[in-house]
Order: sequence, then C-alpha cells, then structure tokens
Amino acid sequence: MPITKSAKKALRQNIKRRQHNRQIKRKIKDLIKKVRTLISQKKTEEAQKLLPLVYKALDKACKKNVLKKNTVNRKKSRIAKEINKINKEIDTSPK
Repeated sequence: MPITKSAKKALRQNIKRRQHNRQIKRKIKDLIKKVRTLISQKKTEEAQKLLPLVYKALDKACKKNVLKKNTVNRKKSRIAKEINKINKEIDTSPK
C-alpha cells in the first residue's frame, strides 16, 4: 500500500484510468465481435455500416493512448480484409 500522499493520489489516478481504459477496450471488443458475427452470417452490408463505428472507437483509443498506433492499424486492416474477402466470395458465387 502507498505510504506518501503523492503515492496515494497516484494509486487513485491509476484506478480511475484503469477503469476508463477497460471500458474503452470492452467497447472495441464488442464492436469487433459484432462485425465478425455479421461477417460469419454473410451480412456484409450491416458489417460495413458498423465499420465506421469500429474505426472511430479504435482511432479514439489510439488518440487517448489506450492502444498503440500499430495495434489499431492492425485491427482496422484485419477487419477490412475480412469484409473484403466475404464481398469477393459473394460476388464470385454462382447465381
């Protein structure tokens, strides 16, 4: 346990920041999970409508230093790649 006054304050700040960061990360995970379930159900239009929300949440997390820049870029790239892959499968499927 912290002893000095400044250490006690630092602990309080860390607790608040941790809660805030976990909330942001949970929101991102939920959004990504929604997009992936839509992709697995071949609902690309709905997935593409959610994509800007995912990008916005990721960019905001990067700006607030919750996630690192490369992590955010990797997540955005992978989601876009999955959606494009499903779009190509749907386009090339016989009708």
